[in-house]
Amino acid sequence: MTQKTDPVELTARLIRCPSVTPCEGGAITLLAGLLSDAGFVCTRVDRGDVANLFARWGGANDGHTFGFNGHTDVVPVGDRDAWSVDPFGGEIRDGILYGRGATDMKSGVAAFAAAAIDFVQSTPPDGSIVMAITGDEEGDAIDGTRALLDWMDKAGETIDHCLVGEPTCPDKMGEMMKIGRRGSMTAYFTVIGTQGHSAYPHRANNPLPAMVRLMDRLAHHELGTGTDHFDASTLAITTIDTGNPANNVIPAQSRATVNIRFNDSHSSDDITAWLRSQADEIATQTGVEIEMRTQVSGESFLTEPGELSDLVTACVAAETGVTPEMSTSGGTSDARFVKDHCPVVEFGLVGKTMHQVDERVPVEQIRQLKRIYTAILRGYFAR
Repeated sequence: MTQKTDPVELTARLIRCPSVTPCEGGAITLLAGLLSDAGFVCTRVDRGDVANLFARWGGANDGHTFGFNGHTDVVPVGDRDAWSVDPFGGEIRDGILYGRGATDMKSGVAAFAAAAIDFVQSTPPDGSIVMAITGDEEGDAIDGTRALLDWMDKAGETIDHCLVGEPTCPDKMGEMMKIGRRGSMTAYFTVIGTQGHSAYPHRANNPLPAMVRLMDRLAHHELGTGTDHFDASTLAITTIDTGNPANNVIPAQSRATVNIRFNDSHSSDDITAWLRSQADEIATQTGVEIEMRTQVSGESFLTEPGELSDLVTACVAAETGVTPEMSTSGGTSDARFVKDHCPVVEFGLVGKTMHQVDERVPVEQIRQLKRIYTAILRGYFAR
């Protein structure tokens, strides 16, 4: 009988790879070896300083193809002395696995890799399984999943449906899956006035009143209400910086940053146009110059509920007894790139400790997740 692949052991081995973005740390190499031994054809798709892995079982045209996407890179550990364990030790205490990436998301990668390996060896499907695993999700995400998808386009590689293994459940296993995400963008403003002596304000043009007026206007504007599958869009002022050490000098410039999370009633283009119009109006009223640039992390997207989400829902409910809510909440994920290639949903562990000191996950959750992913594969290829 084929030896079962233990997702807990694999998670621990991955945690022991210190793969802080963009360092590979041995994690991609470990997975490539494991998957190659199981019959997957593995290709390193490295770009820039980032290591990525594309692994396929089955031919590119062998029926329908199910894909998994995930990342092995992790955020820095922070204050190492605040940890009660070695953050890269992969230690298990009282049924809890500790370490950076235990939740986000080496456990998810281990669970879908273990499920896929055992599935193709015990019941080879009429079709293909792909794993697209990146080392650049926690960073700028320029040379990670984007690089994998670019390579796939050039190589003629396709996925019909994809599941991203990010931690999606807020408090208990099975309660939430993601069928979309809000868009995310950041706007950077520089208000330029005329420096002068604070005792002679008429000889200067203080940029701060204009900045305060602009930030107040943006912060109090309602960016519409929610839609069928999305909460209302939000705008948050994240910093205002003038850096003026002198109390008797009117500064020449002030800078501010706002971050916007937007639903499917907006695009980054129309929000950019609105921001520019507000800045121009304040500039005209106050006589300052306002420069603005924007950085878009991703547009909002939705995978309409249907065949893929129904399959995931059924498998999660059968394993956990919980019917997952179909949500678009939270931040961004690499699903925002995958959605341009094929329908995509996200389902994974409880994410309460991700990015925290003593990041951890109950080992039984990892085993549950492998069982859920196995059931999804069985259901998908039984169609």
